[in-house]
Amino acid sequence: MTLFDSPAFEGHEGVHSFFDEKTGLKCIIAVHSTARGPAAGGCRMWPFASAEAALEDALKLSRAMSYKNAMADLELGGGKAVIIGDSRTMKSPALFEAFGRAVEDVGGRYWTAEDVGVSPADLMHARKTTRYVAGLTGHAAASGDPSPVTAEGVFRGVTLGVQRALGRDLAGVTVAIQGVGHVGAYLADKLHAAGARLIITDVNEDALRQVAERTGARIVPPAAIFDAEAEVFAPCALGGAINPDTLPRLKAKVIAGGANNQLSDPETGRAVYDRGMLYLPDYVINGGGIINVAGEIRALDRGEAFDPAWVEMKLARLMETLGEVLDRSKADHRPTDQVATEMAKARISLAAEQKAAA
Repeated sequence: MTLFDSPAFEGHEGVHSFFDEKTGLKCIIAVHSTARGPAAGGCRMWPFASAEAALEDALKLSRAMSYKNAMADLELGGGKAVIIGDSRTMKSPALFEAFGRAVEDVGGRYWTAEDVGVSPADLMHARKTTRYVAGLTGHAAASGDPSPVTAEGVFRGVTLGVQRALGRDLAGVTVAIQGVGHVGAYLADKLHAAGARLIITDVNEDALRQVAERTGARIVPPAAIFDAEAEVFAPCALGGAINPDTLPRLKAKVIAGGANNQLSDPETGRAVYDRGMLYLPDYVINGGGIINVAGEIRALDRGEAFDPAWVEMKLARLMETLGEVLDRSKADHRPTDQVATEMAKARISLAAEQKAAA
């Protein structure tokens, strides 16, 4: 199967591959759409089994970023970068400087930020060779690590989902969190403060221990999280957590988490709906981080200081959009992911028409 035949390609404007022999950088930058503005999305570093797997991930994540930015009503398109490599052993300042040169070569059509395996500290090195980096610290426009804002949006989404599906608040509700990295850990703290009971898993034992000590969470092995007795399942790790193998094992009434591409395919979204489970579309509920990044890009473009009030305004509006998705799903008797995708595509199409007419 060629690039253009891939189901994940779906009209990408550009797919760029970069290799730097000196540092070992192998990187793919996918730009799905710039209809609403320059593409924006994080950089993921992961030891993909093959270049084909890395490409597939980049394409899916890039497309999801287009939808996410549209649903967050941002003047940004969708893009994503993936670096093929083990973030625990292969990182170096020179590698991220090479990554910065790759971003610069895309010519301002893509802004990068942190994602799985990449930290703001890593991207400080990329910032030496390109201006198109956000989510940093140390300057007036800086927004810092976007993870806390992502977690805040997911927390608000979980709260809304529990209200809609269970008719109650979070006190006493059990939430099973898959992945307690940056976003998952912040989410666990927020849920604990709201009175929720937690079941957690991760491949990082240190992260598990720290979160459990703070929140009283019960730790289970990674494979056991799908069998947890919980009202809410919160995927906060890699994509594809909800699939034909795992879905029958879930006992949750609500699926709401910070991971991207949580559904393995559209058919799984239909299956979730048919089982009477409420799925809060990932690229809506987890849009807080990119809103924070957008606030930094906006400040840089205007030569202004970062404005937290603008971020809060956009985050509140995003929750209204999430409510609209749930309302339409209920009224039309359709899966929430279908409704959200339809809304996102309509917003992108309208922006493309307006851009062509300008």
